[in-house]
Order: sequence, then C-alpha cells, then structure tokens
Amino acid sequence: MMNLELLMWAAKQSGEKRFSDIALSHADQTDRRHFRPDGSAYHIVDYNPLNGKIYGYYAGQGASADAPWARGQSWGLYGFTMMYRETRKPEYLTRAIKLADFLVNHPNLPADKVPYWDYQAAEIPHAPRDSSAAAIMASALLELSTIAEAPKAARYRETAIQQLLSLSSPAYRAPVGENGNFILLHGVGHLPGNSEIDVPLNYGDYYFLEGLLRFRRLFQ
Repeated sequence: MMNLELLMWAAKQSGEKRFSDIALSHADQTDRRHFRPDGSAYHIVDYNPLNGKIYGYYAGQGASADAPWARGQSWGLYGFTMMYRETRKPEYLTRAIKLADFLVNHPNLPADKVPYWDYQAAEIPHAPRDSSAAAIMASALLELSTIAEAPKAARYRETAIQQLLSLSSPAYRAPVGENGNFILLHGVGHLPGNSEIDVPLNYGDYYFLEGLLRFRRLFQ
C-alpha cells in the first residue's frame, strides 16, 4: 500500500493509465482480503489471484498471523489515506478511518503514542517500541485529520501531535552526530527474524520529517 503512491505519481507524470490501474487493483484487493473485522490488517495473505480463494494468513514480521504488526498497520493507514487523496473513492476513506480508529483506541498503545513493535507482543509492557511505526502513523493521521469529520479529525490530530512530540524528545531523538547520523532511535525492522531490533531506520527518519512538515503546514 505504501508504494502505490509511486505508481499514482508515475501515472500523472507519464499519462500512462496502466500505472494507476495497477495501484487501484492492488488497493481494491488489499481492502477486500487483508483486514480483520476489528479493522486491523494481516501482514501476509496467500490467495488465488484468479478466484480470490484464501489459502492462509501468515505472521510475516508480526508476532503471529492473528496479531497486528505495528508498522504494517501504519503502512496500511498511510496507503489508504493516500489512495483516497488520489482517487476520492469513498471505500478507501472508510478503510483508512477503520484502521485509524483501531490504532488510536487500542488499549496497548502507550501513553506516549509510540507503539510496541506489535500491538499484541507477548512482552508488553517490556516489548521494544518501534519509532518508525509511530512516525508513519503520525504523518498519515495528520493527513487523515484534514479529511475526516469531527470529532474523529481532532482525535487523529491530537494523537499525531503527541507522537511527534514523543519522537522529538530525548527518549527517541538521538543527539546530533550520534546514532550513525540518523535522527530516530529505537526502530524495529523484523523482530521475529532477529533483524534490525532497536536500531535507527531510514524510513523512520523520512516519515518523521514528513510528519513535521505536515504539522507545520497545518498550523502555520
């Protein structure tokens, strides 16, 4: 879902409708098959592309097949918000709002709004946080807050602002010149694969900066 923005951009720049057709098809299939009744997203769904029959769900980078992997939820929120902006298809907005409501109201979302690497991680409250999941979520929520109706819009904006404040604090922002010159501390790439645990992540920095820019544009 996150990468569909590139396809939508390519369609506009080139005039080639096939790029946006691919993005729309991907978003539609994801909307139909990747979500649980509570609004959260599966990471991996194995299904027949011809008839849509689902063969199984898999954990991927999450704690289990049934657990909401934090960054995956943020990717989905960002992607469907972006696809609504690009297409104005109401089903994409509906999906983004359902996912946003799941996240901002989740009982395992900490007070500082920086998620654990998985919302059902067994080690909560001692599970590693994922600063990249917070950065992506904050940027997406700020955009969604300009589209959704009150009072949801205010709740999304408040959550995003708290996330940006938390990420800007010494708890998550590295001193200049440290942390390999990355901005954010405490990212988690693939904990079940024992890869990139409590490290800086370049996409975490990217979406943190994007979130700050969106915040400035909203309030300047």
